[in-house]
Amino acid sequence: MEIVSTVATMQQRVSDARAKGQKISFVPTMGYLHQGHLSLLEEGRKQGDLLVLSIFVNPTQFGQGEDFEEYPRDLDRDAELAETSGVDIIFAPMASEMYPKGYATYVDVEGITELLCGASRPGHFRGVTTVVSKLFNIVQPQVALFGNKDFQQLAVIRQMVFDLNMPIEIIGMPIFRENDGLAMSSRNVNLSDEQRQQALVLSRSLATAKRLASVGDIDCREIIATLKKSISAQPDARIDYLKICHQRTLEEQTRVDSDSVLLLAVFFGKTRLIDNGFLLG
Repeated sequence: MEIVSTVATMQQRVSDARAKGQKISFVPTMGYLHQGHLSLLEEGRKQGDLLVLSIFVNPTQFGQGEDFEEYPRDLDRDAELAETSGVDIIFAPMASEMYPKGYATYVDVEGITELLCGASRPGHFRGVTTVVSKLFNIVQPQVALFGNKDFQQLAVIRQMVFDLNMPIEIIGMPIFRENDGLAMSSRNVNLSDEQRQQALVLSRSLATAKRLASVGDIDCREIIATLKKSISAQPDARIDYLKICHQRTLEEQTRVDSDSVLLLAVFFGKTRLIDNGFLLG
């Protein structure tokens, strides 16, 4: 396994691989890998001849006062996990390599970026789409894998790839959860023990919503009211958003149907966690 830190070297490795007729699979991350990331790498290993993992904590997707400085980083640990997972190349650039002096170009996807995380984190998705488009141009994968936990991010990237005619297959992979139901996230390490227990209300809320929908309680406002009450009962919880939306448009729904997905973003102290799940089927 090789760790590459410059765009020029990464592009040379890609050029060499393509000259050999190799298929490139790609998993972009911000590092501090967990089992969810490893599941992407496992599938990526099956999908391509050359498996590339990027590790880059992207400053342009963090707003003022967000947790850019606190975001966990451990490249040595990540490299060990990546090698065990069959990664061929880790692309781990510095911010100055991705955004050199004079950088002035950004990618915007309109519409679905203005809802949910986009509404509460202005500029976030411009940072995401910009860095992902740059990474796609650098790595030139035929396949890229993302986790379904970042449901809106996955929808935005699929829209960008479609709109810009990028010849890349986007694969969404299932959410990985801890044994107690908490969705795996690199940010979980920032929770106190008490907050970690309180955060279990997210997976419990998903289960409650699915149960209500399965027995015919399909009024979205009633389901949301029930969930808000249980989440707000947690002393360190602060709801960012809690919505039932159409899985493709992400527009809010009034009644649950087969396209309904529950999307949650909740702060526990300073740590913001997201989760989601389909309500029927």
